[in-house]
Amino acid sequence: MAGGVGPSVEFRIEVGSKSDVGRVRENNEDSFGIVPELNLWILSDGMGGVAHGEVASALAVETIAACCKQTPTKSAASPSVGELSDISATANHLAEAARAANQKIYESASRNPEQHGMGATVVAAWLEGRRLSVVHVGDSRAYLMRSGTLVPLTEDHSLVAEQVRRGVLTPEQAEHSKLQNVLVRALGVRDDVEPDASDREMLPGDFLLLCTDGLTRGIPDPEIAQILANSANPQAAVDRLIETALERGGEDNITAIVVRFTAKS
Repeated sequence: MAGGVGPSVEFRIEVGSKSDVGRVRENNEDSFGIVPELNLWILSDGMGGVAHGEVASALAVETIAACCKQTPTKSAASPSVGELSDISATANHLAEAARAANQKIYESASRNPEQHGMGATVVAAWLEGRRLSVVHVGDSRAYLMRSGTLVPLTEDHSLVAEQVRRGVLTPEQAEHSKLQNVLVRALGVRDDVEPDASDREMLPGDFLLLCTDGLTRGIPDPEIAQILANSANPQAAVDRLIETALERGGEDNITAIVVRFTAKS
């Protein structure tokens, strides 16, 4: 799935992607998917270890991709299942796909005792025209880099992130907290979940980064921006980001998708 140029009405799109098990873990619980015909990018970090986190992340990616390929039904788009009025129909469709993934993971864990306790994060981005819709649950992240400035498009659903938002911890304290792995929202943990969803207009020259926490815990945001800016293409950026995370210890699985949007010539 690494590399390639996908179709777009508004942009020329280049994509780089890669997943690495890291230097400590024995198995890779991350999954990612790219659907070029939709300009859809999905990334998920499984959790549960022996409880098959890799199954949860794969279910998340597969279910979201399948749902987004389908035309939303009237019932799926109704306010009764969570349609939000302040985001686009595409973002609502993507949020509903994340809810469907949650249900798939929850039901699989309920049916299979060996999967009890599995779950996953997810972050997905879907481009239509110039509008990028982003949905996430957990602490996998989406970033926009524009004119050299890296801007988070998501807020972590983690205990330490909530403590920072409430002023209980400083960002510096959060970086060293032993509770960084504690999520307050994830796919598959309960029979329902509420994803965060937003829309943003993209411009030529923008970069999109989707990544798991195995990347962001090893590399600070200014260094991520520098790597994106100095790489020859998105795949080179992904390779360098993962190499840098491995150099910093590679204590977790590391997965990244980088998308560059340029004006059509």
